[in-house]
Amino acid sequence: MTARDPSLAGGPPFGADRAPGLGAYLVAVSGISLRQAEAEEHLDELAALADTAGFEPVGRAVLGLRRPHPATLVGRGQAEDLGVLARALEAGVIVVDEDLTPAQARNLEKVTGLPVVDRAGLIIEIFARHARSREARTQVEMARLEYLLPRLAGMWTHLSRQVGGGPGGTKGEGEKQIELDRRIVRRRIDRLRRELARLDRGRAVRRRARGAVPRVALVGYTNVGKSSLFNAIADAGVRCEDRLFATLDPVVRRVDLGRRGALLLKDTVGFIRRLPHHLVASFRSTFEEAGEADLLLHVVDLAHPAAREQLEAAERVLDEMGLADAPRLRVYNKIDLAPPLLVRRRREIEPEALFVSARTGEGVEDLIEVLADRLLGRQWIERFALPLEAPELLALAHRRAEITRTEQRDGVVEVTLRATDRVFRELERRGAERLGR
Repeated sequence: MTARDPSLAGGPPFGADRAPGLGAYLVAVSGISLRQAEAEEHLDELAALADTAGFEPVGRAVLGLRRPHPATLVGRGQAEDLGVLARALEAGVIVVDEDLTPAQARNLEKVTGLPVVDRAGLIIEIFARHARSREARTQVEMARLEYLLPRLAGMWTHLSRQVGGGPGGTKGEGEKQIELDRRIVRRRIDRLRRELARLDRGRAVRRRARGAVPRVALVGYTNVGKSSLFNAIADAGVRCEDRLFATLDPVVRRVDLGRRGALLLKDTVGFIRRLPHHLVASFRSTFEEAGEADLLLHVVDLAHPAAREQLEAAERVLDEMGLADAPRLRVYNKIDLAPPLLVRRRREIEPEALFVSARTGEGVEDLIEVLADRLLGRQWIERFALPLEAPELLALAHRRAEITRTEQRDGVVEVTLRATDRVFRELERRGAERLGR
């Protein structure tokens, strides 16, 4: 790989200057935790990821392993054969459906003679290409730099150059350039972390300004049709593409339900199996905002061959985000593309789930009615005593409820508010006393 200035921001993790449509040879491994058939299914997803990242898949292979090799993941003979096959198909890069250590990636590149991209790097590349808002670009850049930091030694070609000391030089005579590069990257990460904290504070202010309107967040695996369903419910006109991670910037719309009131609907970033931990950490504030919703709509693509695996992968991410106990409703989308027998059986197995087609509109009105019943038809009026020494409780009440009366007496603030049972339970959990209506 060519030398690059580590201070440059916004580019993908393995070179933005590559030609569009660069041929990619796709590799998965079986025998460690996957059967051959499962590895083949994962290659289908990897092909979609590679296409979204701008590569052109030209070949694929599943390599059987009894155990991973610490130096190269696969055996040296397998790696050599891989390089021969990839070059024969005129591939310009090898994409591996595993998370490689920096040493494994470097060693594979030496043996195969081609650049090697692992799963985490590929997904970060996609996020870098699709980020639009300032916050998303900042989140992606921080994830990209944290991914690159341990890999600098394999990406820079000037590692042996020494930096001289003395007048006009750099502090630390004889310090290698790689150490300066790492220092530059770490400083940049620190600046990005501070910028994200500032943006997060701004988002918190906007959340408080939304008041007591119930909130619904669409969550689920990438490309299951969340944005299409968002448009069908909110008539939002959000761009929809049949590509992975088409939505990175959360969008919020108010849905007016007439006399029943209104709710706020939020579209969120899609999940994927083995989402890179750098991205999870960088997007944590965005994911956590879903946790403040009164209801999560977990959207599942019923027509996808790996629907069950995608559902479980999304559930794992929600658990990692601390949302295992968050109220949720499962919504099976794309029923117009699924076999009727499958739809019938799934309805019998999960009678509490909803079944819709965002494309045709089938089932969308029923979903809206359920949301209205669940969120707007179940709001109550209660009185609470909030200790004066706990102003955060009053802030929570203002943020999550409609306060109709406030009165201060005997060291407490008595408030009358309209909200859902979930808000009442949260106030009690934090030390508020319920006084009744």
